[in-house]
Amino acid sequence: MNASGHIQPTEGNDPSHHNLDPHLDRYAARTEGMTASEIRALFAVASRPEVVSLAGGMPNLTALPLESLAAQMSDLVREEGLVGLQYGSAQGVPTLREQICEIMALEGISAHPDDVVVTVGSQMGLDMVTRLFCDPGDVVIAEGPSYVGALGSFTAYQAEVVHVEMDDDGLVPEGVAEALERVEREGRRVKFLYTIPNFHNPAGVTLAVNRRAEILEICRRHGVLVIEDNPYGLLDFGGQIYPALRASDPDNVVYLGSFSKTFASGLRVGWVLAPHAVREKLVLAAESATLCPPTLNQLVVSRYLTSHDWMGQIKTFRENYRERRDAIIGALEQYMPPGCSWTHPSGGFYVWLTVPEGVDAKAMLPRAVTARVAYASGTGFYANGQGSSQMRLSYCYPTPERLKEGIRRLAGVLESEMELVNTFGTVHARTSSGPETPSPDTA
Repeated sequence: MNASGHIQPTEGNDPSHHNLDPHLDRYAARTEGMTASEIRALFAVASRPEVVSLAGGMPNLTALPLESLAAQMSDLVREEGLVGLQYGSAQGVPTLREQICEIMALEGISAHPDDVVVTVGSQMGLDMVTRLFCDPGDVVIAEGPSYVGALGSFTAYQAEVVHVEMDDDGLVPEGVAEALERVEREGRRVKFLYTIPNFHNPAGVTLAVNRRAEILEICRRHGVLVIEDNPYGLLDFGGQIYPALRASDPDNVVYLGSFSKTFASGLRVGWVLAPHAVREKLVLAAESATLCPPTLNQLVVSRYLTSHDWMGQIKTFRENYRERRDAIIGALEQYMPPGCSWTHPSGGFYVWLTVPEGVDAKAMLPRAVTARVAYASGTGFYANGQGSSQMRLSYCYPTPERLKEGIRRLAGVLESEMELVNTFGTVHARTSSGPETPSPDTA
């Protein structure tokens, strides 16, 4: 207080010294890489019905037999409510783990229910595996581009991601070998290879069968674990089921699965199949994270698998998604300007579009949303800011008619952007410091 009785500003009450987050100095160092999506506000607008959203990977649930499911869930609560509404095992309901083993057997996996850990979606499995294996500074090898939720987990545990190129046949074995050798020469330690072999998110490509054994051999030779993430494996449009990496190398592959794409994403039921010693630590990690996955949700999935023609339901999903894939590919061929290229997925949810050189897909996104179409820009699928000329287009949710209209709108925005580039040159958007946290808009 000065002589006139006024309070003198001090560092404690000077507004210029106030931070918007008073807890900033308290956060752990690992939170530095946790970056909120810069486009989340845009997607709040994109959720409006007049906007065709090609951004989020939401399954199309309209084909589910909701009346039958409602009756089954009512029976479940009445008959097993005292179990379903109670705490359960951190490893998951035994009957469901047995059924999961039967599902994985379709991919050639021979597994025991004791080695399955049920998770709250496969995202929880990714987080636990990264937590168990990665120290700060460790290296994770991943496809470039890669799933944004995986990149977020790796960054949260302060691991460094080294991307390996893909082509139309998926992960390139020579690229994996070169990346491992380079990191080893630099004296750094690779903890695992993370891969989505089937109908890749976001690229849409599938790892060729003849490459799978080669990649496994390369990883064994370098003493590197393989994390196989396979949420889309049963969604091949021709009905083919590819052999899992885990089937060929059960001692060196941790397998992640999910019911989010083949049943209902809102139930959040996934699983991890791990070598026996790893499974023990996964159970401990699960207990510390959630105590146990929701028992009721597991019983819903288990009863669905028991009482419903779930393979017939997957066939229906395949047909619906194939129709949408055909619609978006046809629209891309009809409307996209010269210089664009895209992948041709044989299953799953996504097309990966590359736009002409000089166009920044991230910078273009606000103008696309203004034109009532949204997509996921490619930079979110790399750990290092790459991908400015790429975008992920999700065809799983909109109707074929909406997909065609969305691509027509997107092509118009892209043509205008190309004119601007030709006139004024390229202006790149500011790249983010790391991968964005996952959300329904980028899942």
